[in-house]
Amino acid sequence: MTTGSAAIRQEPPVKSCPPGPQGGGLTGDLREFTADRLGTLSRWAREYGDLVSARFGPRRILFVNHPDLVEEVLVHQNRKLIKHYRLRQAKRTLGEGLLTSEGDFWRAQRKLVQPAFHREKIAGFAELMVDYALRLVGTWGEGRELDVQAEMMRLTLQIVAKALFGADVGGESADVTAAMETLMHNFEASSALPIIIPQWVPTPSNLRTGAAIRRLNRVLYRIIAERRKDGEDRGDLLSMLLQAQDEESGRRMTDRQLRDECMTLFLAGHETTANTLSWAWYLLAKHPEAAAQLREELEKVLGGRRPTLADLPRLPYTEGVVNESLRLYPPAWIVGREAAEPIELGGYRVDRGTTLFLAACAIHRDPRWFDDPDAFRPERWAGGFQQRIPRYAYFPFGGGPRICIGNSFAQMEVALVIASIVPRYRLELAPSARVEPLASMTLRMTHGLVMRVERLAR
Repeated sequence: MTTGSAAIRQEPPVKSCPPGPQGGGLTGDLREFTADRLGTLSRWAREYGDLVSARFGPRRILFVNHPDLVEEVLVHQNRKLIKHYRLRQAKRTLGEGLLTSEGDFWRAQRKLVQPAFHREKIAGFAELMVDYALRLVGTWGEGRELDVQAEMMRLTLQIVAKALFGADVGGESADVTAAMETLMHNFEASSALPIIIPQWVPTPSNLRTGAAIRRLNRVLYRIIAERRKDGEDRGDLLSMLLQAQDEESGRRMTDRQLRDECMTLFLAGHETTANTLSWAWYLLAKHPEAAAQLREELEKVLGGRRPTLADLPRLPYTEGVVNESLRLYPPAWIVGREAAEPIELGGYRVDRGTTLFLAACAIHRDPRWFDDPDAFRPERWAGGFQQRIPRYAYFPFGGGPRICIGNSFAQMEVALVIASIVPRYRLELAPSARVEPLASMTLRMTHGLVMRVERLAR
């Protein structure tokens, strides 16, 4: 029986902790996670559901496995969240670049950088991408075995340096790539530890990291110094940043600020694109029927000539190859945030300081959104497929206000490089190839990608 006015409607209570593994000891669930990161994320999603609670040492971690919850984190509650603790470690390398900075400073920097990535601007880089791709394959010869992952690293480094900074680093590409390898390896090793070792502690890993950063700094500060000296406006990103002024004070960016943005774009525009291309070559080699269909489309549209930006809308299967490679092996395999204040997510209370990991690698293979989810099927993207699945069932470049600023640049680059190489070479896995994913800062290959390259008759 109710008394007085109508009974007050009660909202469902907010729950305190989602289900998840119950690892004990000092490290909690960290050991299970680091033993097989991709496999563990998929298994936890199957066993515990759309929101999984785990413990990494003293930290509570929530793994987010549903597109609607991803959208809640990246879009609706983004101002209550900051980058997570492991990415904050990367500030030693990236400084206060777009990937790591927060708040008003990030918004100001994003506003400065954004014009360089407008569609009209990046369209001007298409011919450059094809030039560099054709120059690379011109060195391959016939019947050779190559580490194609290393080749893609070299190619994307040269493209990003020339397109974004107007600089040619061809002679320094090996040095830069070696330094990147060191940083990636050390980041992967440190992420397996239950505690964060301060940067000032002279461990072998910290010493190697410091040396790699100094090598990269020499390249970047040289480019900045040369551009300050000649004062030429080349219309690229660095020219814009050199000329940018604070609206209130009129101050220009320091060399350190320029260096931080350059370092971020070196990493984002070099490492991740090279990884996507490497996984695409691997998938095409494992699925010769898809490679044949891709080659048929390129022959029909291009007829033996080099590809252009105007060709891409007429290459739907090529686009499907790019999308499917990004789905199965997203370079940003996991996206992290940390609650800067308490929030509610999926009916659970998320306390300040809790880390949230958005598991793209698991969501991209969820059978609720993708039929036969582990299969490489470029044709699935035909007929507006992406519009028929939830918005964040596929998010290889993140989303919300902090979506990757270079996503269009990267997709164009991958498509044009593939369209340049496939009609000219067949790439097959070498007998010695050992292809294993390494889920580190990005999703790369542990042992490289040894392939035999065969020149096609034209």
